[in-house]
Amino acid sequence: MNPLVLARWNRRRLSVGLLVALILFAVFGATGCNKLRARDWLNKGVQAYKNGQFDTAIEDFKQAKDLDPGLLNARLYLATAYASQFIPGAPSEENVRKGQQAINEFQEVLAVDPNNISAIDGIGSILFQMSGAPFTPAKIEESRSYHLKHIGLKPGDPEPYYWVGYIDWTLSYRANTDMRAEYNRSNPKKQVKDDQPLPPKVREEYATKYGSMVDQGIAMLKKAIELRPEYDEAVGMLNLILRRKADMVESPQERADLLKQADALVERSKEIRQKRIEAPAKI
Repeated sequence: MNPLVLARWNRRRLSVGLLVALILFAVFGATGCNKLRARDWLNKGVQAYKNGQFDTAIEDFKQAKDLDPGLLNARLYLATAYASQFIPGAPSEENVRKGQQAINEFQEVLAVDPNNISAIDGIGSILFQMSGAPFTPAKIEESRSYHLKHIGLKPGDPEPYYWVGYIDWTLSYRANTDMRAEYNRSNPKKQVKDDQPLPPKVREEYATKYGSMVDQGIAMLKKAIELRPEYDEAVGMLNLILRRKADMVESPQERADLLKQADALVERSKEIRQKRIEAPAKI
């Protein structure tokens, strides 16, 4: 090849190579810069969140998310900030929107990381909070499904067992209250008080519809206590759901035994709380 032509070809190759290098540097340099900026916004958001400045925190987390979509912590914090603004029981559209925004952000995390425990628990918690006004059993049952998913991923954690038991009690208690009220409306001269056994037909219907749910709740709460013996919330909830079980049994003796177990759990819960109060004084 002519030396002059070769020199031109080499210069052209060098120019193209340099251009490609500059383009790659610009692209990856900008990406790296955005990731650093994203973490800066994330840190600002965390500080604002700690100071109770939730609106500011939300905007900071949005900035971090936009700059680095792969930064899952930004999405988790954004979802948590939305959830922090949700007021359980408030039926306003704005409040419901905040709850749904929290769920949407948590779901985006699960789209990237399906086994993210924080997102799973976040959805389970916000769904339960959103189920109260108006009372929406479907939302509570959906909440339960997320806590069961947590159990499937980390069976050694006591909290999701407690939450499943709590949900099972909530649904069975609500049904018990409604069925008693319906019976009393239909039988004004034969009123049944809250602490009295259900009439036979009502008891049979209650046991048929909610027996398996109550049994599941009892098993879950016992597992939570097995994993954390001093779990006073689980002990207290087991007391409550055993009382729902007592409303399902036909035998007066079996009912009495269940209520006796429940009463013992009330005392056990008090003992645990008292030990917790006294513990700091012993250090």
